[in-house]
This record gives sequence, structure tokens and C-alpha cells, in this order.
Amino acid sequence: MSTLRNAVQRRNHKERGQTAGREKFGLLEKKKDYLLRAKDYHGKQNKLKAMREKALFRNPDEFYFKMVNSQTKGGVHIQKRNEELPDEMVQLMKTQDKEYIKYQRDLSKRKLEKLQASLHFIDDGKNSDDEEDSDQEDERPAKKNKSNHIVFVDSEKQVRKFNPAKHLDTLPELVNRKFNRPRIETLRETAIIAPHTGRELKDIKKERERLYKELQSRMKREEELAKAERELATQKALRQKGRKKQVGKDEFGLPVYKWKADRKK
Repeated sequence: MSTLRNAVQRRNHKERGQTAGREKFGLLEKKKDYLLRAKDYHGKQNKLKAMREKALFRNPDEFYFKMVNSQTKGGVHIQKRNEELPDEMVQLMKTQDKEYIKYQRDLSKRKLEKLQASLHFIDDGKNSDDEEDSDQEDERPAKKNKSNHIVFVDSEKQVRKFNPAKHLDTLPELVNRKFNRPRIETLRETAIIAPHTGRELKDIKKERERLYKELQSRMKREEELAKAERELATQKALRQKGRKKQVGKDEFGLPVYKWKADRKK
């Protein structure tokens, strides 16, 4: 009989959902949800009760040096460097953190070098091509970075007779370009595919601006990782013995130390 009873299709159990008149209150809370909420609420109440009892029975003459050494900034307790942990544990954590930051710096450097190699030059402002179609785009004033190409000659006569197009072996129309400046021989031998429509030029310009923004953000990330690595090295040095002197503060408000040179045995 039990086998036959199990073979019969039974109706699946379904929990009641939220009624139509109470849909604005969200999903209907089930018992398992209520148990979690009640457990969290009572845990918080027990913590508050324990803190009230501790404050009620505290010793008014109790004193710790940390009471005057601790600081709060904006109502938040500021933990000082390398406190409350054993020296061995802190040293291990700092070493692991430094190795991880070094690994991230290596990855970032490789990506940065690859991106720099794909671009012809590093320039925060607009390119020379941007000046050509500036009348087609928005007329906002562009920040221009001067870049010089210095050519050394022997006499003033050569200065007066100097021809940039001849020296660079390119067309006079391409002399002012900072990138993609092919030689005359390359123009003769190779068929250069150039964009024909304004839409293609706009897409090329947009892609170039995106690459420069990515390059700028990666350079900023490299600088931040370097600062973090220096800070970890400073914290590691603070754990070691040696006479040090605070010589100032950096741009983040952290103290800068100078250690006295010790003679090695």
C-alpha cells in the first residue's frame, strides 16, 4: 500500500503569497524570514544591554593611556599604525600586501607599456588632426601642449636654408603632424587607406580620445600603487628598531620619517 500511495501524484504545497490589497508592502514575510529578523533584532538588543551594564558598573577611577592617545575624526575612531596586533602577524600581513601591490603594479606596467606602444605620442591636449576639424566639432577652447622637434645644424646659413619637409622626407602638408607622418617613399610604394566620410573621421577621433583617457587613468593608477607600496615600506620600517626623526608630512597628511644611518657590523 505504501508503494501505491507514493505512486499517486500529490498536490504540491504552495505558500500563500501577498494579498492584492497589500502588494504595496512588498513580498509576504514567511516564518524563516521572521526568524532571521527576530534573531538579528534580539542580538542587537543584547549587545546594547551588555554595554549599558558595562557603563553602569564601570570604575570612575579607571584610566588607560589609550584614552588620551586615541583620536576621533568626524566621530569615527582612527586606528594608529600597527596597533593591537602582534609584531609577527603585522609583519606577515604587510609583506603579503606589499607583494600583492607589487604584482598589481607589474600587471599595470605591462598594460601601460602596451598602450603607450600602440599610441604614437603622449599628449594630454588635442592632436594636430583635431585642429583641422575643430570647426566641425564644438568650439570649446582646447588646452594645447607645446612639443618641440629640435634639429641641430652647424651654421646660420643652414638655419636659413633649412626645409622641414626635406629633412623629414615627407610632404609639406604633413610636416605639422605629430603622428602618422609617412615618408615620400612610403607614399609612393604603399596604397594608404584613408577615411572618406566625416563619420569615419569622427569615429577615429573618438577612439583616439578614449585611448588617451585610458592611458591617463592607467598612469594615475600606477602613481597610486607606487604611493601605496611606499607607505607599506614605511610601515615595515617603523616596526624595526632604529632611531628615526619626523621631518614633515606628505600630501596625504601622513608623517615622513628619516632614519639615522647605522654602521653595519
